[in-house]
Amino acid sequence: MTIQRNALFAHNTDDWETPQDLFDALDNEFHFGIDVCASAENSKCMNFFDKNDDGLRQNWGGYGTIWCNPPYGNVISWWVRKAVEETSKGHTTVMLIPARTDTRWFHDYVYKKPNVEIRFIKGRLKFGGAKNSAPFPSMIVIFKGNN
Repeated sequence: MTIQRNALFAHNTDDWETPQDLFDALDNEFHFGIDVCASAENSKCMNFFDKNDDGLRQNWGGYGTIWCNPPYGNVISWWVRKAVEETSKGHTTVMLIPARTDTRWFHDYVYKKPNVEIRFIKGRLKFGGAKNSAPFPSMIVIFKGNN
């Protein structure tokens, strides 16, 4: 049973492509100007930063509302912290991230923080190209700047 379960949820990367219908609904609400953590193959916006650009080192301002679906590995805390930094500059960032409410980054940067809205997603997302739903819950976190 364990072997079958592991094979069922196997995913060779920590990059999970945003489901298009979810992105479209959020884009209708927020009108994103840039995808700060993307590739040419999975970018959801005309403007995007890829691995070579290293979105963590870029200024996210100047594009309007920011979309970010970061890698879900250990570096996720860096991306959430960067969203907080950009919000302090007035930039609104909307993130699709795993609902890991037991993590330090969730409590340090998201939970009960001013200008942060959390939208838990009912059920499990089926990320782009995946045959099965994700083995974890997801949430939309909106870091509200003044743009």
